[in-house]
Amino acid sequence: MTEQDRPDPRQSGNRYDATDAAERRDDQSGTTREQAMAGAIGAGNPQDIGQSTLAATTESLQHTVGKDRPESGSYTFPAFDSHHPPEKDLIDDCVHCGFCLPTCPTYVLFGEEMDSPRGRIYLMNKGLTEEPMNDTMVRHWDLCLGCMACVTACPSGVQYDKLIEATRAQVERRYERRADDKAFREMIFQLFPYRSRLRLAAGPLRLYQRFGIDKKLRRAGIMSRLPARMRAMEALMPKLGKEEKIPEHTSPTGERRRRVGFLTGCVQQVFFSQVNSATVRVLAAEGCEVVAPKSQGCCGALSTHAGREEESLNFARKTIDTFERENLDHVVVNAAGCGSTMKEYAYLLRDDPEYAARAKKFSAKVKDVSEFLQEIGTVSERHPLPVAAAYHDACHLAHQQGIRQQPRKTLKQIPGMEVKEITEAEVCCGSAGIYNMVEPEPAAELGERKAKNVLKTGAQMIVTSNPGCMLQIQASLKKMDREIPMAHPMEVLDASIRGEPVETLLDGRGLQG
Repeated sequence: MTEQDRPDPRQSGNRYDATDAAERRDDQSGTTREQAMAGAIGAGNPQDIGQSTLAATTESLQHTVGKDRPESGSYTFPAFDSHHPPEKDLIDDCVHCGFCLPTCPTYVLFGEEMDSPRGRIYLMNKGLTEEPMNDTMVRHWDLCLGCMACVTACPSGVQYDKLIEATRAQVERRYERRADDKAFREMIFQLFPYRSRLRLAAGPLRLYQRFGIDKKLRRAGIMSRLPARMRAMEALMPKLGKEEKIPEHTSPTGERRRRVGFLTGCVQQVFFSQVNSATVRVLAAEGCEVVAPKSQGCCGALSTHAGREEESLNFARKTIDTFERENLDHVVVNAAGCGSTMKEYAYLLRDDPEYAARAKKFSAKVKDVSEFLQEIGTVSERHPLPVAAAYHDACHLAHQQGIRQQPRKTLKQIPGMEVKEITEAEVCCGSAGIYNMVEPEPAAELGERKAKNVLKTGAQMIVTSNPGCMLQIQASLKKMDREIPMAHPMEVLDASIRGEPVETLLDGRGLQG
């Protein structure tokens, strides 16, 4: 079958089917441009990149500007104020080469130029001098997942991360969202960054799950009548067990090699506390004294990625204050989104005379846990775990922090462990902070795409380094009536160090999810 003969997936019932390696076109080498794109993003073949990403379509335009979704009618000129608008110099770095297109999730889905990184950069440039901030412009920016796959793919070094975060801060200050949209977003940020509030919510949710109320609501048809965003939130709920408390101080096993701080996180601690427990045990086994201050709060990652500037900066300042006084060698993080933001504190607080230098010093100490373990080397024995695991790259670990090989090396150091690669590894699963709650439709399509590619690996379990990715892939598999055990790399490593049987991971004992 030639490319010309292949039916358009947008007309065949499922526009977003993942490309099956067994269904590649006859010309597997691709054009010179396609080969270059594939090489830039680490794909082995042009057919491993997103389907239908080299040409835009026309019908997708209606979808992206909010078809069947009324917007606020807000119109603000000029689009940006003088406080850190997207920088013209950074905008001009984009040469519109198109290398970003195959890695951009929304361009993969919609094929619409304004829903690609270079299209959004074009809109930023227009907003600087010519165009007002309006519904259409904001819609294209809102649809960006902020996964930063384009940063990895770009040969010109465009700092899209700085551009989109500056733009989102402008949107949140200057764009008047619809009342229901504003209320929903405010609800998210009044809940998720605060562990105490999450714990209050977790109590009723445990009862909701224990008594099967969700199943009863579905059978009664009530769930289908809820707004899409509320349905998405319900579908993303993990199976809640008893929260494991993390000691404020944990002594190393054997000689002390490092004194490290540990960020327990918000969602990570309340919904995935077993991941934190496993991380602390691993660090202690590798000779680390672990300090997890009880006074720590949210690191500000969710707020930063959503453009809530002052809120995010306040969280950053408090995080620096908390860990700064502990005389630490490093601050270790096991959640990709948190780590990427904490490494950017120096840039975020560049205008603060009190915190700028302190933030720079703090960020230099922040390490992802896999990155940290590979740097210090291992001393604890690894026991065999004969299992095939598909490793999913969390976007804010792979693209934002450039950490890809360290988690894989950590897993491959376990005897008997087989690490399977996922097709379209560079394409986001659709989680992206709060994205799968505020943009449930495209997030669901991306989640299904990722889940199908995971299933194609034939792996016995999935391993990933971000709580949002865990929830997203788990929910997507559930919709397909499939279940695969999921774990964080530290849970796998902890099981190996402790000599636990592989069934501990495969039957979910000790894992919530």
